[in-house]
Amino acid sequence: MNQVTTAGGGIIRILIVGGGPAGLTAAQRLQRALRDQLRTGRAQITLVEAAPYLTYRPLLPEVAAGSVDPRHVVVPLRPALPDCTVLTARISRIDHSRRLAWIAPQDGVEVELPYDELVLTVGSVSRTRPVPGLAEHGLGFETVGEAVSLRNHVLAQLDLASSTRDPELRHAALTFVFVGAGYGGVGALAELEDMARYAIREYPTIQPDDLRWVLVEATDRILAEAAPELAAHALAQLRERNVDVRLSTQLDSAQGLITLSDGTRFAARTLVWTAGVRPAPLLAATDLPLGAGGRVECLDTLQVAGPDGRPLPGAWAAGDCAAVPDPPHGSCPPNAQQALAQAARLADNLVAVAAGRPAQAYLPERTLASASLGLHRAVAHTGGRSRTGRRAWLLHRARTLRRLPSTDRRIRVLADWLLGALFSREVASLAAVEHPRAEFRAAVGEHDH
Repeated sequence: MNQVTTAGGGIIRILIVGGGPAGLTAAQRLQRALRDQLRTGRAQITLVEAAPYLTYRPLLPEVAAGSVDPRHVVVPLRPALPDCTVLTARISRIDHSRRLAWIAPQDGVEVELPYDELVLTVGSVSRTRPVPGLAEHGLGFETVGEAVSLRNHVLAQLDLASSTRDPELRHAALTFVFVGAGYGGVGALAELEDMARYAIREYPTIQPDDLRWVLVEATDRILAEAAPELAAHALAQLRERNVDVRLSTQLDSAQGLITLSDGTRFAARTLVWTAGVRPAPLLAATDLPLGAGGRVECLDTLQVAGPDGRPLPGAWAAGDCAAVPDPPHGSCPPNAQQALAQAARLADNLVAVAAGRPAQAYLPERTLASASLGLHRAVAHTGGRSRTGRRAWLLHRARTLRRLPSTDRRIRVLADWLLGALFSREVASLAAVEHPRAEFRAAVGEHDH
């Protein structure tokens, strides 16, 4: 491989902003390609991420259902990147014209971080609406903590419903509302519905028909990124399980009662918001060109497109934050499959351009969509066909496992699945771990009085 240096022949400093699937994949590939330069000090790779680990979001529904240990869906960044510098912090702004980024650590004092090559892989954040009561009563589903909390919350509602004599409280406790019918929302609802149906075997006073699951979607179909026939199969399976799917409907209020745009009002103690994502706010704090959707405009080489349509020197982007061309469909959809493939091509192109070689175009992969609908149930698209049932479920798990960017985590998740097949499902709530000092505080309070 040709020597990779800056134009002046000095050290090449690569800054990767974001440690999600795209950021970690790009860093690992650059780490392999530049191993000799990194170890001799002729290259530096710095990755900045607010958390010291990657969260593999496609497995969050199985975390919520208790099928996978929460620790096994996170990949610690430092062990995965031994030749890189990993900074647990946030980037507050970027001035690419000066090749400067500013780190905002917890003490609030910004620190300048110079670089030569910028790789933006900051992903996306939840897209919310100003719905009354949403901030007070809604639950998110973007992190491991939220997935575990949601599991504990659902199980706690079963405990409440089995012990109360108030019929209205019981009905509200057994009503679960999910807003947003993308892959995350459909997967979370289906896995939790399956888990709750299994759990109520231990609750003699709760019957399956007592559970009410409501899926609210603003558009006229679920799984918008999937093939129409795949979405239709998933919709039919959900409705067969008595899931109340409301299409072309929005959440108007969560204050007091759940109020939908079709005029329906009812009580519910569980409201989960999974209604899509939007580009990370950091993008607006850069001087890089952004498209109409707020994502960074890119060329098919993963280089950021300058105002003149030519590559902006030293700027690269991939994943959910990047608008990568996908003719004739516009730009690539924001999903994990595209992010991983784009990151690999980005790393190869960065090394090639730095060494004076031409960059290669990224050819968008055909999305092989699949969605889990609970244990032994899924829908999957393959070979021009839509599959359902156990075969689709096995295919979905195989795809999910293959894309997990860590061999260690793949083995651990596979072990979770194998153990789950041998033993009965674990449905114990660990809600107390969310407030570990509550009992101690109560004990101290009793002593003081």
